Amino acid sequence: MSLESRDDRGVPELTARVVRASFPKGTMAVRVREALGPLFEDESFAEAFPRRGRPAISPGALALVSVLQYAEGLTDRQAADQVRARMDWKFLLGLELDDPGFDFSVLGDFRARLIEHGLEERVLDLVLARCSELGLLRSGGRQRTDSTHVLASVRVLNRMEFVGETLRAALEALAAAAPQWLSPLVTTDWVKRYGSRIDSYRFPKGDNVRQEWAEQVGRDGFVLLEAAHAAGAPLWLREIPAVQVLRRAWIEQYHRDDKGVRWREGEDLPPGRLRLASPYDPGARYSVKRGSGWCGYKTHLSETCEPGAPHLITHVATTDAAVADTEMIEAIHQGLTARELLPDEHDVDAGYVTAAHIVTARAEHGIELLGPVGLDTCHANHQGEHFAQSAFTIDWQGKKVTCPQGKTSASWSEQRKSSGTPLTRVHFTARDCASCPMREKCTRAANGQWGRSLTLLPQDQQEVLEARRREQLTDAWKRRYNTRAGVEGTISQAVRRTGIRRTRYTGLPKTHLGNVLAATAINIIRLDAWLNDTPLGETRTSHLARLELAA
Repeated sequence: MSLESRDDRGVPELTARVVRASFPKGTMAVRVREALGPLFEDESFAEAFPRRGRPAISPGALALVSVLQYAEGLTDRQAADQVRARMDWKFLLGLELDDPGFDFSVLGDFRARLIEHGLEERVLDLVLARCSELGLLRSGGRQRTDSTHVLASVRVLNRMEFVGETLRAALEALAAAAPQWLSPLVTTDWVKRYGSRIDSYRFPKGDNVRQEWAEQVGRDGFVLLEAAHAAGAPLWLREIPAVQVLRRAWIEQYHRDDKGVRWREGEDLPPGRLRLASPYDPGARYSVKRGSGWCGYKTHLSETCEPGAPHLITHVATTDAAVADTEMIEAIHQGLTARELLPDEHDVDAGYVTAAHIVTARAEHGIELLGPVGLDTCHANHQGEHFAQSAFTIDWQGKKVTCPQGKTSASWSEQRKSSGTPLTRVHFTARDCASCPMREKCTRAANGQWGRSLTLLPQDQQEVLEARRREQLTDAWKRRYNTRAGVEGTISQAVRRTGIRRTRYTGLPKTHLGNVLAATAINIIRLDAWLNDTPLGETRTSHLARLELAA
């Protein structure tokens, strides 16, 4: 399909007259069109379409429909039906009342083109640019960020289910693509084991029997992989995605040597962040947070929170579920820099904050990263009063530390963590600590060469860390930080209105595009509420809590 330039000539006269007569108070679609005009021009998506070929359906219209379907929680088929049936949608799209619309499959092709050409962020960029033109959005001020989990559109599998279902998926793909090649390999036992979906309640009883079952699945998988990679096998067999997933999964899950095939156990397994969690979505990962586990992804939403202006989502980041929040703060700042929407203050929860991030945000972006840091360290066995790290005086120039009793450290060692993070280890001698009358309040170190020890960050980070620990105990800081809580309402709105907590697609790129469309839909809804003078919703309070507040 090729892209032919189309001029937006406004809403057709008949469409405008009928819609205004039918909806005298307007609808969201009508108000958005009247206030913002055409949001998406075809030229903004020109690079996703060739210059020659059959003319494509307007990509600007498809982008707008993609956003509307998230705003109203519609499937592709339902969204295409709305284009044909809804007058206010035709008003927003600038269509005649008798316009036949398009087939729903075009929306899937449009999303694939956006991903293929790296245009996943384009719809959000265009809406934010229009808001900036209207004076509703600017750099500086305050923004806040939080994350939520996104469930993959697959089952959560235990290890036995995973290996069984992975082999079954490969057999299903080969049975459809190369039935004549696969037929000599298939036995009655294979059909019995892999002929239907693998579920744990069908497994044999007893740990030993289940171990044998898992090892048998491993042997069957190696038989299939050897056949697919044999010299006489068609080369394209090994390129089938399900076969590639099978090969990777067997490397992760099994050992094979002269003793046979056996499970990998414990530390022999790859870390969860790298290990496949489902054969049907290789990008999904399993993760646990606060005791709740899920298989899928995580999305990070950043929004403005200035009074007197609409609260708009300015950045969306999507990762697999195993990526920690603390790894995302620099990527978020870089994304906001690219949009020229860096805030002066960025409010986040403790999961995003480290001393290094606070220092980097100030030095490289001019941002005050506002969030709580971990409390001062102490020995886990201490009860009551104890000497925390802040009780020690650090002489960075002399590379010495003085304890509360006036003793000076005997060792100062600069080291690095396995991750490359620099740190300093400081030790006091056992002789000084053993004779100290305050030993019980300071250290539980066993007798030996050393007594109390400290771990210090680089000087700029250590000083920032200590300052933030003191500051976050004050009432003024707590009142200032209360603003961050509002982002939880944004996540709640995204979950309830757009279904962002469960992805519609498989794979990280498609999931991220869906999250961007959902965030853009939230912005459209909020712009409509702002233009319509709809007040912000209040925090819901139970009847029981109201009784306490009244008292």
